[in-house]
Amino acid sequence: MADSAPSIHVEVVYARPERQELIQLTLPAGATLQQALEASGLPRKHPEIDPAKGRFGVFSKLARPDTVLRDRDRVEIYRPLIADPKEVRKQRAAEGKVMKKGGGTGEE
Repeated sequence: MADSAPSIHVEVVYARPERQELIQLTLPAGATLQQALEASGLPRKHPEIDPAKGRFGVFSKLARPDTVLRDRDRVEIYRPLIADPKEVRKQRAAEGKVMKKGGGTGEE
């Protein structure tokens, strides 16, 4: 039986408003986040993804393109926020709208 080079299995995901794309890859052990992005083909398919300036993560934690991946990692491609959450809260407060946690009525 021939020895094969060690490999890892990773997923690269990109969530768009209309749908999510998930690409499963097998890469050589020691592969980086940058290599996974390139192998996924997502930056070619979606020009708005900029591997040099974009924000990426591994399991919801920000990661740099030179991050070495481990077996079964999930690489996430983040889109820029459309609205700043703090500004949205300020606007609601200014309009007199109350944000309720847990869906309650606010009456105890």
